[in-house]
Amino acid sequence: MTSTTDLPLAEDPLSGVARWPLGGLLVLAGAAFVTILTEALPAGVLPVLSTDLHVTEARAGLLVTVYALAAALTAIPVTAWTLIVPRRTLLVALLLGFAATNAVTAVSAEFALTLAARVVSGVFAGLLWAMVPAYAARLAPERSGKAIATALAGMTVGLSLGIPAGTALGGLIGWRWTFGLLTVLALALAAAALRHLPQLSGERARRGGGLLSTIRTPGIAAINAASIATVLGFYVLYTYIAPFVERSQLGVGTGTVLFVFGLGSMGGVWFAGVTADRRPRTATLGLLALATLCLVAFGLFGGSAVAVLPGALLWGATHGGIPTLMQTAGVRAAVHDPDTANSLWVTGWNIGMAGGSLLGGAVLTGAGTSALPWVAAALLAVSVLTAALARRNGFPPAG
Repeated sequence: MTSTTDLPLAEDPLSGVARWPLGGLLVLAGAAFVTILTEALPAGVLPVLSTDLHVTEARAGLLVTVYALAAALTAIPVTAWTLIVPRRTLLVALLLGFAATNAVTAVSAEFALTLAARVVSGVFAGLLWAMVPAYAARLAPERSGKAIATALAGMTVGLSLGIPAGTALGGLIGWRWTFGLLTVLALALAAAALRHLPQLSGERARRGGGLLSTIRTPGIAAINAASIATVLGFYVLYTYIAPFVERSQLGVGTGTVLFVFGLGSMGGVWFAGVTADRRPRTATLGLLALATLCLVAFGLFGGSAVAVLPGALLWGATHGGIPTLMQTAGVRAAVHDPDTANSLWVTGWNIGMAGGSLLGGAVLTGAGTSALPWVAAALLAVSVLTAALARRNGFPPAG
């Protein structure tokens, strides 16, 4: 649908070509950055956080768990309830919500109150991850893949650089002040959103039945099946990368491997941005196949730093690029309801993270670290096959 607020992009007066909405996309990237830091920062400051809140580290770990569960369980219904809300209004409300919950986390002396704030933050996160790709695609419809990649770059930068920096900052100024800085950043992004983002309309009427119609949309099942298999495979190994590295006796630390992985992730986002609009199928299959090969290499040569470090770089590139390509595929398949399609993806992704961690733990206990990359590679192979078979719908060649 259209409205007076759903206007096309301004054109360059000299070229007549729609201007690239960099300011708005950077705001969306900043929102993704705040969301991923809000999710993962407690893990980096867990020892001192648990001491300050007078709970065990295991119990403090619930602050990460409940956030992910809240996002997974509420993304679909909350997205459906808020489709009518204009997009900028909703994004500003979410950023103000993050500011409020992070402020509560920063000052709370009670674990129960902190836990409640994390649950609410998780609800906000599920909704934000569902709306950001669709919002980005609407800002630049003719280059939707590049727009989505730009917006989701905030997530990758947050994972690869923001979380280590936030952890280090927490050690310097304290975890409470670090959450306070996240509060200030969320407020600044809310103000920037009002300045740089257009007020795109919400969806006042559904075409064809909402969630069930979206699930039945050709290609959506294949996209989500491939996504879940991918994230299961990733997190079987990634969750337990520390014991894998330590027991492999590589001569390098886990921090080095993760730093290399993070560098690769940023390269993967760039790759997705330049291929999502031109060769989406080739790029998706290529990155999925590369991830599978990297995991096989870890299984074969897990004791060699010469193999593991380049493998971590390439594996990181696949981790940075695949989510963007998957969400771009979902936006294009469910063109009439991309937010609902993304809410399905968010739910599946979070379930996959939890499932991958549980499966990896079982493999670690039963067969040891050497089995982790083989189980992960098998799951990635399922994802490759699923995407390859979805040539007509889901992962078609560029039209």
